[in-house]
Amino acid sequence: MSMRTERPGGTESGESTAPGRAGNAAEEAGRAPAEAAEGAERATGAGRLPLLDVLRGLAILGTLGMNIWLFAGPGGELGILDRDMPTLASAAADPGAGAVAEALFRLAMNGTSLSLLTLLFGAGLAVQYRSARKRGLPWPGPYKWRALFLFFEGLVHFTLVFAWDVLMGYAMTALVAAWLLARGPRVRVAAAAVAGTVHVALMGVGTALLAASPDTTGGEGGASAELVRLYAEGTYPEQVAARLENAAVLRLEPVMTFGLLLALFLCGVFLFRAGAFSPGAQGRRLRVRMAVWGLGTGVPMKAAASLLGGDWFLIERYAAAPVAAIGVAGLVGLVLDRAQRTGPVVRALSDLGRVALSGYVLQNVLAMLACYGFGLGLAARFADSGPWWVIALWAAIGAVLLAGSTLWLRRFRHGPLEAVQKAALAGTARRRTAR
Repeated sequence: MSMRTERPGGTESGESTAPGRAGNAAEEAGRAPAEAAEGAERATGAGRLPLLDVLRGLAILGTLGMNIWLFAGPGGELGILDRDMPTLASAAADPGAGAVAEALFRLAMNGTSLSLLTLLFGAGLAVQYRSARKRGLPWPGPYKWRALFLFFEGLVHFTLVFAWDVLMGYAMTALVAAWLLARGPRVRVAAAAVAGTVHVALMGVGTALLAASPDTTGGEGGASAELVRLYAEGTYPEQVAARLENAAVLRLEPVMTFGLLLALFLCGVFLFRAGAFSPGAQGRRLRVRMAVWGLGTGVPMKAAASLLGGDWFLIERYAAAPVAAIGVAGLVGLVLDRAQRTGPVVRALSDLGRVALSGYVLQNVLAMLACYGFGLGLAARFADSGPWWVIALWAAIGAVLLAGSTLWLRRFRHGPLEAVQKAALAGTARRRTAR
């Protein structure tokens, strides 16, 4: 998910507009999908769209807000397979301050940020399609190499860092969404409707099966002793091996939610083309609708699912959260419409959004080093001390990401992983041109 380095006043430095040049094709192919989302900052000739950078920055912090509990819980990232996630229902049964705070924190983060990232991915894809058409480039054409490279990045990230990587699923969905972009609007609407309907039906069936099945997880602390030992005392190679041994189960989420990913991609395309991320009266009207409908529907749905307990996890994360994410995008847009866009908070979030791929991977690396036994071992050290240290760790890593992205962009045009991706794909394009 590399980020373009377009400056506030115009186009990306060094970008040429002559159609058909191999260098342009290589550069267009070399931008990663998160960079595509940043590319959406260019509206119909109106310049940057700061809202997209800020939304990506918030989404990166939000994904950390959910993932941090996986690193900090018993059995680490694999422990979630053996234990239930705290919900409003469990907090009501044990209404201590810590239990309530954790349940509310998880409620806000669970699924919402992931859906927001997916929505922005679709908006960026629409920008890339339009840019390719203006340049006379084939579509999806070179874009498929970007998607395949993103899949490779996700595979490395999954193997070496984090079992619940999202990049691989994004890459495969992007290939289908890119193909649909070259079709008519009726085809896209039909595809989104079918994908969304099938997804909701699957989540309903899955929820019914969970509700009908006996509870075999053993509760919140039900991670097996073997998993607890692996992440509290095991070596890094042992943990890598555990991910690979359980790859079939750990890669099930992007397969199970393919319909949701595709529907959100296409929803992002629609919102971008409708002007939902652009300044002006039309954009504000759309953002009002997004905020009212998304938050007014999605938040009560999420809260109700959480109150019903862990058996409703699929509905909360994969049905209600996407609706709430649309509302969050609208609300943040309305706040930025009235706020000082160049303030330090907005600038820091925007900088993090511009290096989203590096930020996403770095946050998981830092959490891994902080929580697991081969690093600082904080998860075992604070295992019985409540949720407050986890929230503090999220805030600390978030501060590192915000400050680090700003400092990095003062000296470099791209994030570190974005630069690697750009160079690799530019080299691939040059080799194809030389044949």
